Amino acid sequence: MTDTQGENRMNDRMEVFLDMFREEPPEYIRNLEKYARENSVPVIRRGTRDILRFLLRTRKPERVLEVGTAIGYSALFMKECLPETSRITTIEKVEMRLVEARQNFARYDTEGRVRLLEGEAAQCLRELAVKGERYEFIFMDAAKGQYLNFLPDVLEILTPGGILVSDNILHEGDVMESRYAVTRRDRTIHGRMREYLQVLTHHGELETICLPFGDGITISVKGGNGK
Repeated sequence: MTDTQGENRMNDRMEVFLDMFREEPPEYIRNLEKYARENSVPVIRRGTRDILRFLLRTRKPERVLEVGTAIGYSALFMKECLPETSRITTIEKVEMRLVEARQNFARYDTEGRVRLLEGEAAQCLRELAVKGERYEFIFMDAAKGQYLNFLPDVLEILTPGGILVSDNILHEGDVMESRYAVTRRDRTIHGRMREYLQVLTHHGELETICLPFGDGITISVKGGNGK
């Protein structure tokens, strides 16, 4: 057995063990997760879900932004973790995903607490910044190679003391490897994600922690009156 296989088995055992202590999400969330797994739709992993639940329940943000909706799974999950007065804005550009997201929001967000913005994330973020919209919590889960490009507008619309959570920062472990150990097609994302992590962890406005949960996650807090 290789070291990687042994590590994967340990991670699988850990997830099974922790499932005994996890709070079960509503049935419709579990059904959406099952659908996503069966249809190869990328959705947040359970470790990431645990972190989001903890942060949202303890911070209780009124305005949440998600960059990367997919079928709406994580937006709907976050809705379940928030007070009824909180609102979520989520951005998606892929029409195939938008079709399912619209259907899921119509079915499971009857209160109208989730707003779906359709289009390129960079353009939507710029428009939100120009309009002066501000968010206390931002969840980044879109095209990994674009995280760094999104960051200036994300920081502009993130309130002082607000939290930025970035998912999949390890990119299935590739980011930890040498540039020449990953496939040529993944080298651009490898370099951009490493640069993104460097910027996050050395940014004057942010306090950032990198965690090895799920596919890797960072939690950044924006400084108030200067860090």
